[in-house]
Amino acid sequence: MKTFITSESVSSWHPDKMCDQISDAVLDACFEQDPYSRVACETMVTTWTVIVSGEITTKAKINYTKLVRKTIKDIWYIWWDSHFDSSECWVHLLINTQSPDIAQWVDTGWAGDQGIMFGYATNETDDYLPLPISLAHKLAKRLEQTRKEWVLPFLLPDGKSQVTVEYKYNKPVRVDTVIISNQHIVDITQEELKAWIKKEVIEKIVWDLIDDETTIHINPTGKFQVWWPKGDCWLTWRKIIVDTYGGIGRHGWWAFSGKDPSKVDRSWAYIARYLAKNIVASWICDRCEIQVGYAIWVAKPVSIFVECFGTEKVKISKIIKAISENFDLSPKWIIEKLNLRQPIFQKTAAYGHFGRDDVSWEELDSTEIFKSLK
Repeated sequence: MKTFITSESVSSWHPDKMCDQISDAVLDACFEQDPYSRVACETMVTTWTVIVSGEITTKAKINYTKLVRKTIKDIWYIWWDSHFDSSECWVHLLINTQSPDIAQWVDTGWAGDQGIMFGYATNETDDYLPLPISLAHKLAKRLEQTRKEWVLPFLLPDGKSQVTVEYKYNKPVRVDTVIISNQHIVDITQEELKAWIKKEVIEKIVWDLIDDETTIHINPTGKFQVWWPKGDCWLTWRKIIVDTYGGIGRHGWWAFSGKDPSKVDRSWAYIARYLAKNIVASWICDRCEIQVGYAIWVAKPVSIFVECFGTEKVKISKIIKAISENFDLSPKWIIEKLNLRQPIFQKTAAYGHFGRDDVSWEELDSTEIFKSLK
């Protein structure tokens, strides 16, 4: 049976991703001085304006305006004609502290809210991500690389990628469609732009998976010259599918950036990915999705659901039992297990929170627990 699955990614310059990076930069700055900070930071960006809001309780002394400007500068919004210059944009702060009604229970290590979270892993790639999102991230990263290294100096900050992969009997076999959209300077023709992006981006990443029938769209709307965020209004948390598994597997209604790990919507999404990845890496299944449910003011999850999509080689009940018997899964335990009270989060705010080699929730140090189930 033939099926097609599509995922997208965006560059770190995308304005939604700039919002995520600002929010996580605030979190990291708090953690650098006070690892017990409580942070729920949200950012909005529009023409010449940044609004940073949320609930932050911390002992850290932070110049938020200076931090916001530095983050924007590091993302390379540094030119007046971009309609969003790091040194000239207006930064407005609307920051309060965490509700004491929530804090009194989070302080004990219990969940600060109800909710459902998901983790997913598959053995179809080396990073245990679905192939469409893995390729989309690599293409978006390559776009950024070609601009920063002046390989394609005509590219401007904002860029997107999208990949459609053909599957046969649930196995990826080829790339069916690639879409790249990137801002560019005025003085380049569409023909030149397409030729260079195909050569320096697409062929560098997916050349072994494209064929004569692969469809390639590069800036399919034509010119792309209006610098965002002039073109729209942008927010933290609007790229949650880019952040996770590209639409493969399910997604809770939660997002990650700007939240400290006492928020189970972030920390449990990380531990769910960790568990799913270790389960798949133990070779007891080809794909694994884990759902967990939490209740406010309750330490342990109210439910754990495991789905292996018919690829399991042991009973699902044995997997759930192994999780329950070997992993505490309280918010306090997750934070300690993954060592999350560190300034490590801004780097996750672009190109996905999963499939990385520099974060604790991607480690494969529990496979023996699941291998023993065979």
